[in-house]
Order: sequence, then C-alpha cells, then structure tokens
Amino acid sequence: MEFSSKETWLHRINPSIKLFVLISLCIAVLFIDHLHLLIHISLVVFILFFGFTGQSFKRILLFTLPFLLIFFSTSSSLILFGKGETVLYKWGLIIISEESIYKGLTVGCRGIIFAGLGLTFALTTRPVFLFYSLMQQLKMPPKYAYSFMASLRLIPIMIEEFQTIQYAMRVRGVEHQNGIQSIFLKVRAYSIPLLSQSIRRAHRIAVAMEAKRFSNQKTRTFYYELTFSKYDLLFILYFVIMISFGFYISMRFFSI
Repeated sequence: MEFSSKETWLHRINPSIKLFVLISLCIAVLFIDHLHLLIHISLVVFILFFGFTGQSFKRILLFTLPFLLIFFSTSSSLILFGKGETVLYKWGLIIISEESIYKGLTVGCRGIIFAGLGLTFALTTRPVFLFYSLMQQLKMPPKYAYSFMASLRLIPIMIEEFQTIQYAMRVRGVEHQNGIQSIFLKVRAYSIPLLSQSIRRAHRIAVAMEAKRFSNQKTRTFYYELTFSKYDLLFILYFVIMISFGFYISMRFFSI
C-alpha cells in the first residue's frame, strides 16, 4: 500500500545528518528536566511534523492519535501515583501533588518529543537513501547496508505469506476452533512456515550477495550519489536557533 505525499525541504536533507541530529536531540532531551524548555522543544518538533512532512491534513490528524496516547499513558501514572510534598488531592492510593504533576508532564513531553522525531524521520526519509548515505558518508560496509535493505524488502513478503496462511486456515476451519490447544496449533501453523521460508530467503540472498562480490571492501560505485547541501545546514540551524531561544526564554522568565 502506498500513500501519496508531497516533497518538502526535509526530504532533501542528507539522511546521515538528519539521523545524527535527531539522535543527538533525543539524547539531550533525556537529561533535560525543565518543563518549560521541554514544552518549547515539543513545539519546535511539532512545527516540522505538522508543516513540513508533506502529509495530508487528515493523515496528520491520524498520526496525532499516538501522540496523545503516549502523552497520557506516560504522564498519568506519575501524576496519579507519584510522590511529592505539596499534596493537592488524595484518595486511597491516588496521590496528586505539584511535584507529581511536574514530573508527569516532564515525562509526557519527553515521550511526545521522541514520537515526533521518530515519525518526522520516518515520513521524510527513504530507507534506500538512508543506507546509501550510511555507506557514502559514514563508510558503512556495503554488505551490511545492502543486507538491511534486503531485510526491509522481505517484510511485505512475510506479511503476504501470513495472510495466505490465515486464509488457508480459515478455509480448513482452524480459525473457528476454540480452546488453549487451538492457540498452540495456530502458533505452530503460523510460525513454522514463516520461519522456514525466511531462512530459505535469507540463505538465497546471502549466496547472491556473495556471488555479486558484496563482501569486497574496495571502492564501489553507487546508483545514487548523496552529498551535503544547504538544506543540511538549514536543518541544523533550525534546531540550534529555536532551542537556544527556548533556553533563553526559560532562563529569563522561569527558574531553571
């Protein structure tokens, strides 16, 4: 299944630069405990996600549902059952305090930042370009890069095989059986064919790659030549300027 989307400047960024910047930002967010700064970073990420991923408005709204789920699931447990000195509400095991609200919102903001960065990267990066960039800019050995690309191509095939087995079992009446024994039979009926076919394909791909000299570490030519561009610098400056501005606002008007 393919989804149409328009190309934006985020799609033109070198995948290695994009991956490095987003991973660095995720690591930095882990060590930030200031709520106002995390809210500002969330807004910075949302600007890219909502405005420059090239997706339709309806699809963007659909993608926001996991954001809300991640935010409420990660923050509600800390808010309702966290510890704190300034208790606002207490009922049985539920203890809501100012400290628990602060900590819950902090963890929730981290969750939506991680989700937003991951979705932005996935929606604006082609896997083929990513691995080509890893080979050309980060000097990843071709045998590993092409192996990852081949494994990604196998996922739709495995899904199609799973559906074929499922339809065959329905025709034979296996899907209508109940009980614990039926569950084990279904697991065995699905897992053994899928695993055996995956092993055969992996072996054939390995033999084909060896025959095509993918294990050769000498200089190779590439179908796609990826380089750095002005969009890479724009991407880096966007985060540096926006996060620096957020840090200044947090330090100037809020205690940090």
